[in-house]
Amino acid sequence: MTKPTEKLELFEVFVRSKRGLDHKHVGSLHAEDHAQALEYARDCYTRRSEGVSLWVVKSSDICASQEDDADCFYDPNDDKPYRHATYYVLPDPVNNM
Repeated sequence: MTKPTEKLELFEVFVRSKRGLDHKHVGSLHAEDHAQALEYARDCYTRRSEGVSLWVVKSSDICASQEDDADCFYDPNDDKPYRHATYYVLPDPVNNM
């Protein structure tokens, strides 16, 4: 017998498709704990060998900036163009950055 979702915690699932690539958010699920969340994530998001690594994170542990605060939150970076990759010119032999 399954428990109602009110008693389960919400987890965010991230999958890395190949070694060396970034983990990407693929969805959310409800589980009792991290171990169960990993099992559910494996069953739901990697059934067809879509990934080599899984991360599950409690949604309540994620702290995010708000879109409405973007102007004041990211403004200090606009006056430092050298921090952006587009500021630098890459030599022709370098084509994979």
